[in-house]
Amino acid sequence: MARATTVRPTQRLVAGAPPFDTIALLLQGGGALGAYEGGVYQALAEANVLPNWVAGVSIGAVNAALIAGNPPERRVARLREFWEAVSNLPFGLFGVPCSPSIDFKNLETHRLVNQTRAFFVAMFGVPSLFVPRFPPLEFSPPERPDKLSFYDVAPLKATLERLVDFDRINSSDVRLTVRAVNVRTGELMSFDTTTHKIDARHILASGSLPPGFPATEIDGEYYWDGGVASNSILHVVLDSPSHRDTLVFQIDVWSASGELPRDMTDVDAREKDIRFSSRSRTAIDHFRTMQRARHAVRKALEAMPDNLRKSAKIERLDTEADETSYNVVHLIYQAKSYEGVSKDYEFSRQTMEEHWRSGHEDASRAISHPEIFERPDTIDGFRAFDFYGRHFSEGKS
Repeated sequence: MARATTVRPTQRLVAGAPPFDTIALLLQGGGALGAYEGGVYQALAEANVLPNWVAGVSIGAVNAALIAGNPPERRVARLREFWEAVSNLPFGLFGVPCSPSIDFKNLETHRLVNQTRAFFVAMFGVPSLFVPRFPPLEFSPPERPDKLSFYDVAPLKATLERLVDFDRINSSDVRLTVRAVNVRTGELMSFDTTTHKIDARHILASGSLPPGFPATEIDGEYYWDGGVASNSILHVVLDSPSHRDTLVFQIDVWSASGELPRDMTDVDAREKDIRFSSRSRTAIDHFRTMQRARHAVRKALEAMPDNLRKSAKIERLDTEADETSYNVVHLIYQAKSYEGVSKDYEFSRQTMEEHWRSGHEDASRAISHPEIFERPDTIDGFRAFDFYGRHFSEGKS
């Protein structure tokens, strides 16, 4: 098993809270890639940037629950405990691929080792996360929707109940939102602490990716992983009717853009990236257009005589038009070429540490840009910052 690596603490760059009413952390689904999100949160916590709204899909929902379900001083430790548990793979099968004799600088060798690890995960599961059903589904009679899967996720439920304080989730001032899709209607559902009492079922539902994992039953309805319909949660925050000044950290572990495939393995990996990427850039551009319209309407209403502002339609415009400010900080994980198509279920300790370290480094670079913490001075009150590995760009209004 790989030796744990030390992640250097981020310099505390933020003195006091940033000038926003809401700090939202949005976490995409991606299985083993979710360790990247743990590293991101560690960097934010070290810089005293503490979200008061955490939202996620699939493994992002698990990370979100670990954050919202623990006090600030224990969140990083709980995230580490979870990720060390799920990267503690069975039967010692993964010690040999981590041997110092393996030349990990050779990309093809590294890819083969990762694929071997992922193969054993598919065969034997991850003891703290999921285990194969026995007897296999093919030899079982037709079952209820919550039994139709190749793996049993009872271990994940036990892990969540051990590491997450659901009473705290439902009583604290940190808002939690997770997304799942209704199997019967195909509609996306948001389970939110402002409208629901959240328990382990809601987190399991958000990560119930078929056919590997079974549907989760909640109040007579069955739910699958929200990523089946959309691996994005950005619009839930940006379209919130509360209209509060908001700083958003959108964390994507799948990249919508990438290189052209060179072989069939690359084809599979690229298709998966596109399928599960959350179209965050499209959502950001759409919201920028809406924000520009809101600000324009606000200016028009301010110039309108009082006697013309008394109709019901104008009053409705008045409630929708405001001068709320938004900054969106968009971090996108840059997968290594050797990770391949199995990167979302390669749960070895070595790879977990790589993902965690990448998240910590990317978030540290992002928060070293002081402009992300400044209220936007643009005509639409909106700024978006993209961080893709070491690359940084700002979308213009």
